This record gives sequence, C-alpha cells and structure tokens, in this order.
Amino acid sequence: MTSTSAAPTASTRTVSASIVRRLPKVDLHMHLAGTLRPATLAEFARRHGLQLPRTVERLYSYRDFYDFIDVLRLGAQAVCSAAEFERVAYEAVEDAARSGARHVEMSFNPQYYLPTGVPYRVQLEGLTAGVRAAQRDFGCSALLIAALDRGLPMDSAEQAMDDIVGQRHELVVGVGLDGPERDGPPEKMAPLFQCAGRAGLKRTAHVCEDNQSLQEAPPSNVDDCIDLMGCDRLDHGYNLLADPEGVRRARERGVYFCACGITSVTRNRERRLRSLKAMAEAGLPLTLNTDDPAMFHTDLSHTYATVLEGCGWGWEEARAFSLAGVEACWLDGTAKRELRECFERELAGLEHELRSPAVHEDAP
Repeated sequence: MTSTSAAPTASTRTVSASIVRRLPKVDLHMHLAGTLRPATLAEFARRHGLQLPRTVERLYSYRDFYDFIDVLRLGAQAVCSAAEFERVAYEAVEDAARSGARHVEMSFNPQYYLPTGVPYRVQLEGLTAGVRAAQRDFGCSALLIAALDRGLPMDSAEQAMDDIVGQRHELVVGVGLDGPERDGPPEKMAPLFQCAGRAGLKRTAHVCEDNQSLQEAPPSNVDDCIDLMGCDRLDHGYNLLADPEGVRRARERGVYFCACGITSVTRNRERRLRSLKAMAEAGLPLTLNTDDPAMFHTDLSHTYATVLEGCGWGWEEARAFSLAGVEACWLDGTAKRELRECFERELAGLEHELRSPAVHEDAP
C-alpha cells in the first residue's frame, strides 16, 4: 500500500518486526543455564540420572520466581562434561545470533558444578571452545562472566572466586552476583568482589529485581553494590524506582542497568514494562537483554519488540538501546570501537529505509 502523505520521520515511525530483527543488538544479561534448549536439558538430565520436575513440554512454565530458580539450577547441574559445556555455549551464541545479536556476554555459575565434581578448568575448556566455534560460524562475539550465587554457601563462593582469579582466561572478563537477594545482601559478597576488582575483573550484580519485594530487594542495595562491591554496571534495578533519591544518585553515577523485558513471572510482565519506561524517563542508563531466553520463551528480537510496543516507543528508542549495548559492553577499546562503527553503519542503513516513502507501509 502506498500513501500520498509525506513519509513520517524516523523518530515517529513504529518499528516493524522486520526492522527489529535486523537491528544490530547486544545481550549483556544472559545466563548460560537459562539458554538451554528444553530438548538439550532433557537429554542431559536423562544422561546423568536427574529427575525433571515436569514434562519437557511444560518444563519452562513456573509457579513463581523461586520455582524458576529451581529449574535454572537444575539446568546448570545437568551440564557435566567439557563437551556438554561446549555444546551449550555454542547453542546459546547460535540462538542469540539468529535474533540479531552481534555480541553477547554470558554468565555462568562455577559454584553449580562443584557438587557434581566438575572442576573450573573443565568448565572453561568447554565454554571457551563453544564460544570460539560459534563466533567463527555465526559472526557473533562473546565474553563470559563468572557469577556467584548469593544463596549458596560462602565456602563454595570463596572456592569459586579462588578459581576465577587463579585461573584467569581472556574470555572471562568479569564476575557477577545472582540468585534471590533475600539470601545475601551486597555486603556479604563485598570482600570477594573487591578481590576480583584487584585482579582486574569487571563487576556486576543482580539488584532490585521486581520479582522480589522491596523488603527482599530494597533500593538501598544499589548504593551498596556500587560503593561496597565496586560494580561497573548492574543487572535489573526496577525496585530502585521506590526511592527517588536513590534514582537520582544512580543517574548521576551513570552506571548502566542491564534490564530485561521478559520475566519468569507472567503476571509481573506488565509491571516490568512500566518500570522500564519509568527508568528510561528518569534518565537511568539502560540496555535491553534477554536474561534467560530459552527458559523465558524469548530472544533479543522478541524482547525488543515487546518492550518497544509495550512502552509506546519507536525508532529513536530502538536505535538508542542498540548503541547503549555497545557502550556498556566489556569488550576492549579496539573491539568496542569496531563494533560501534559496525552498528552505526547498519543503523544508518535501517534509518534510510525507514525514511523512504517506498516503505511507508510495511508489508504484513
């Protein structure tokens, strides 16, 4: 269909599904355990004698946030060999690349594998092989973040950090902190994160996640993650909105929040979108990410489309999120500059397409 009216400017155009798919994207908040395809997890679980909580078809449907956490940890425990780590990492990057990702930074939890006797060096061997093979095959770069689970015993966290720092690898560029916030306030992990900082590792942490109450995940945790743990960026952050002064402090510090448009708790998804819009309107630096794409039935394109539509946003916001992912990533200076230049070229091409009267109406 054609139109006799002037084509709308890019800033007012609704972003079509085709444009969203082709938009160059970065995923900075993606848990490796949450990328497992259901069939892959079922195969590994059978191989290692692990019991699934329900059928494969319903495996990624959750009663609540804590049921999801149990499935996530099961997914991690099902990966037991270097070959399995390699396959999971390869499939994760493959799936991300197919949704428009040019670079991803994936978290994995070394602690999950200690009880099953999988040493850190075996995890690294498989993960780095999978990442490098996928980058070669799909043109999507990837880095790794070794995360601690605040709900697991401190002795396992200490052992994991000893391994992370003692067996440095060029692809493991940072450390993270995840798991329910009620199980461990930031100060609990501060000494370990300070150790990581002295070793030259970047730092991030889950904070103020809205699947938990303000008492479980209070706004004050944001200040503690920055001041006590030295975090370079943060994951989630939605509960911070309950504290306007906390929002102001975070905005002034300019720390990126790696937010996610889809959540494990279906009834919370509308609130998540409202929070994302409020965070953006408050001037907090944001990136859009998938969190646990397979387990949340999403990918980067679906996440972007959901957020743009749900928040009433268009091309300018899509472009800003695309470039924010580059700005907040942990690639080195040269690689980041090259990625930014690539994104700017692709975005210019998409913007030209949006401004063209020939595509004033998108095909269905």
